[in-house]
Amino acid sequence: SIARALGRKFIRISLGGIRDEAEIRGHRRTYIGALPGKIISAMKRAGTINPVILLDEIDKLSSSFQGDPASALLEVLDPEQNSTFTDHYLEIEYDLSNVLFITTANVYYDIPQPLLDRMEVIEISSYLDFQKLKIAKNHIIPRLLEELNIKSDRIKFTDEAILKIINGYTREAGVRELERQISNILRKYIRKSLSEFNAMHLQKPTKKPVTFPEMIKRKKMTIGEEDIETFLKGERFHKLSEVKKSQIGVVNGLAWTSVGGEILPIEISIMAGSEKLTLTGKLGDVMKESAMAALSFIRANADNFNISNDFFKGKEIHLHIPEGAVSKDGPSAGITMAIGMLSAITRIPVRGDLAMTGEITLRGNILPIGGLREKLLAAKRYGIKTVLIPKENQKDLDEISDFIKEGLEIILIEHITDAIPIALERPKEVIVSRM
Repeated sequence: SIARALGRKFIRISLGGIRDEAEIRGHRRTYIGALPGKIISAMKRAGTINPVILLDEIDKLSSSFQGDPASALLEVLDPEQNSTFTDHYLEIEYDLSNVLFITTANVYYDIPQPLLDRMEVIEISSYLDFQKLKIAKNHIIPRLLEELNIKSDRIKFTDEAILKIINGYTREAGVRELERQISNILRKYIRKSLSEFNAMHLQKPTKKPVTFPEMIKRKKMTIGEEDIETFLKGERFHKLSEVKKSQIGVVNGLAWTSVGGEILPIEISIMAGSEKLTLTGKLGDVMKESAMAALSFIRANADNFNISNDFFKGKEIHLHIPEGAVSKDGPSAGITMAIGMLSAITRIPVRGDLAMTGEITLRGNILPIGGLREKLLAAKRYGIKTVLIPKENQKDLDEISDFIKEGLEIILIEHITDAIPIALERPKEVIVSRM
């Protein structure tokens, strides 16, 4: 679309799995079967000096004893150098400065930092449910029906059926799994309908079995919400059953993953034992350090929270994040962990209809986080009413559409003491003096 709008030729280069530097720069002509690299070959196919070249899956590059292709791309993507790009096969300089390079990646942190420094990163947000609904109705379903040689007006999906697939059987930023599930339903639906039709049709002795194209000409079919449960069985993704219950030591955090936003319930229990902090749930190093920072802040300010100095003696604090098979990392759960620990220590429940996100410091300050749009979408999807976010994310909040913020009470906080009166059900029993 970009190339069409600019009136340029378009060339796609797949970089997934490339581990040889010669794939980019080409082989020297002294080798048998030597060829130019992918960049020069793409320019030859384009037949022009200013095409749009898509470098697809740049985060899937790997290196080997044959060299590092990511390092070879430094010269290609650097505007200060690519006017004199040298391919080993050509052995002369070639000007790439007129080429518009676009790269794609699922996660930018797998891209080498020197290469990332030469790019302008544009993050593509996940689709909203109503956008997925329109994509399914206008593109996915008509294309799948065409592949099955069925006219698009013969089989219809109700909106409720498509939304049930989106919310109950997929969890993704795009629509790839949605397409897979719709295709699965169509195959099963066609087989079931044809079997039932022939069972009735063949009761007459003069009748012969009919094919599905013949049957579909006789009647139109509609796939409803009840059919989804029949063909796909039980839902793969369920709403957390206890997400709205006020509990002691249980807090709703917000996470941002490659498949979109998620609710991140954090559980804290305190028991007799050695004085230590136990962390479970397959947490990464950054998240573990956030938990330690949260506990250190509470212990350093125990007097302000009406906590006895002897409370932590002979006590073990266990912090767990469910779905232990899934890796979790990042600093944005710091405020969530701190509130959960305060709740477990003081035995005061945390509001179940509230979620929060923000990095915490040893002084209790709340630092900004990323993925705010996806996190708010997750809160809305799970029926959360109030969301606490860092005040420094005000700029990001202003850029989010009102449609996403509708129905959410979003409160900006600078310090943990801003969150306690909102999150805990009896905050006056916790804060006895301002920090």
